Order: sequence, then structure tokens, then C-alpha cells
Amino acid sequence: MFSNSRYNIKVILFTILWIIIGSASVVLLVAAVRKKDEKICKGIDINISGVSNNFFIDQHDVKKIIAEHAGKNAVGKNIEGFDLRSMETALRKDVWIKDAELYFDNNEVLRVKVEEREPVARIFTISGNTFYIDSSNMKLPLSEKFSARLPVFTGFPTDVIILSRGDSNLLNDIKNISTLIQADPFLMAMIDQVDITGQNNFEMIPKIGNQVIVFGDAMNAIEKFNKLKLFYKKVMTKMGWNLYSSINLQYKNQVVAKIKGRDDVSADSLRTIQMMDIIAANAEKMSQDSLQAFVTEKEKNTDASMIQQSLQREELGDNSNTSEEPKPQERLNLPVVKPFTKPIAKPIIKKDIKPVQKAAVKTIIKKPVDKEAVEKPKAVMPKKVNK
Repeated sequence: MFSNSRYNIKVILFTILWIIIGSASVVLLVAAVRKKDEKICKGIDINISGVSNNFFIDQHDVKKIIAEHAGKNAVGKNIEGFDLRSMETALRKDVWIKDAELYFDNNEVLRVKVEEREPVARIFTISGNTFYIDSSNMKLPLSEKFSARLPVFTGFPTDVIILSRGDSNLLNDIKNISTLIQADPFLMAMIDQVDITGQNNFEMIPKIGNQVIVFGDAMNAIEKFNKLKLFYKKVMTKMGWNLYSSINLQYKNQVVAKIKGRDDVSADSLRTIQMMDIIAANAEKMSQDSLQAFVTEKEKNTDASMIQQSLQREELGDNSNTSEEPKPQERLNLPVVKPFTKPIAKPIIKKDIKPVQKAAVKTIIKKPVDKEAVEKPKAVMPKKVNK
């Protein structure tokens, strides 16, 4: 019985002890919090991160947002007067702030950590409006503080805020291509702007030379840029910056370049075909009428000379069909460079038309026939009789 009473006394004592310890802890905690609330803000430290060389929001803008919630004289104000959560929400509402975090350290200094949105591309719409996009494809307005040096994309199809699925994918392709261009100093120095075609493909305008770089869609962008860099370093530096009118990167493991003036060669070839059709028709007409064979040697030599010159210009062109993918050349380690021309049809000459040669033509001239001489018999003269 005595043992049970002793046990109950010990339990009661332990319970009372833990109650006293808990109460003391609560009192000390409340006192610490109250003491902290009575402290004043001794300073504000602002750290802006998330950018490499662009600063579209500065410390003055952050302090302005803090002052709107904590008052103009934030330094020297009681810490209990700061609503840190509402200030974080206000900072995040700024279009150039991606995230914000505020807290007081042990020295009563307000620490403000701001992550700024960094633009990765500047885009012009077909209507002429312009905006930036960041790494999360968020549209950003232009800033009066700073103009970013970024790849420029023109011809974006819409100005609406809520984009369709296709336009969102196009915006993502722009971000990926622009990121690759910025990561390479050579491409950043070479590419002047990127045009968006009606099929949502890309054509690039270089800063040096007058050619157009046909990039196609954003698939295999790294491989395409590697081919372009190799082409510029190995070919353009030797052949000249203005030799080609277009550089096509859409073919696998190949670069298809179009030389300036090939359209003129195609036009000459078409004129040659028309000229040969006319000559074939004339030859057929001359075979029916022998009098047409008397063509002067000078005229024949002129036609032959014109055809020969046109054929020589045609031989300079490439008669390959560009609708099919060019075949790679195994002997070259470089991407294949192939002139890009329109297919030229070969002239069709009829086999049944025989050329008329001057030496083989004979002219038969017949004397006119007197009809009266044929109808009337000739008078017979009497023979003389010897007596």
C-alpha cells in the first residue's frame, strides 16, 4: 500500500515539473517574440539575381514597392509593422520579378532576395508590335531602363495575349533557337535577324553577305547550326561572301547553296528550247517547199551561233532536280554544297524531220509548154523532086 502511494506521489511530482517547464518555455518564447517585435529595422539589403547582363529592375524599384507597404521611412520602424508576406506578393506582381523572398536576420536587417526575369529573345509581330520573352515563354514589355542585345525575330503571326497551341509551340521554338544563338559567340556576331515564314519556319539574315539562310523548323537546330558554322569557315571564306544567294540547312548532313545568277541560266535555257522549236517548224516547212531551201549562209550561221551560246550557258547550270534530296558525296568530309536551280527541260526534236542541206538540193526549171503547138499538127514541107 505504501509502495502504491509513493508511486502516485512520484507521478504527480513529474507531472507538475513538466507543467512548470512547459509554462516557462512558453513565457520565454512570448518574451522573445515581444522583445523582437519591439526591435526596429536597422537597414534593408536587396539582392537581385537571375540575370547575366540585363537589369530591367533595380534596387530603387524594389525599395519603392517596399515603401508602398511599410512606409517611406522603413528603416527605423518597428519590425512588427512589416507585413513580409504582402510585400512578397506585391513584388511578384511586377512583370520583371520572377520570385521574391523577404526576412529579418539576427541584426534586424531586412533581407530582400529578388529573382529577375531575363529576356531571351525580342519578337516583332506582323502588325509591328514588339515584346520580349523569357525562359518560361512569358511575354515581357520593353523597358525604358535598358535595351537588351538579343536575337531579333520578325513576323510573329499574332498579338493576342492568350496564344493558341500552334503559336505557343512557335514561341517555344523561338526560345530554343535564340538560346542556341546566344550561347555561341560566332552565331551571335553573324546572325542579324530571323524571319518567320507563313509555314512557321525560319529564315535567317546574316550581318555579312547578301544571302538568305533557309533554316526550316526548329528540329535538329544544333546540327543545323554546326553545318552553318562549318560552311562559313570552310567555304565562304574561300569562295567569297556574296557568291551565294541562299544557304539551305534543311537536308541531313548537307548544305545546299544556291549560286547567284542561276535563274538567268534557266531563263536562257528556256529561250533555247523555244528557239529550237521554231527552227524545227521551219525545217518541216522547208522540206515541203523546195524553194525555201535557198536560205542564205549568213542566216543559218546566225541561228547556229545563238543556239550554241545558249547551250553553253545551259551546260554551266546544274540540271539536277531539286525536288529530291541531294545525294551525299562520300569523298568529302565537308557538307555537300550543291547549286540550287530549277529543273531544265531538254529540247525535243522530231526524228522524222530531215535537215535540209544546201548541197543536196537541186532545182529543176522547166520551159513553158505551148498548148497550141501541141493541139495543131505541124505543116509538112514538100520534098523537092529532082527532074
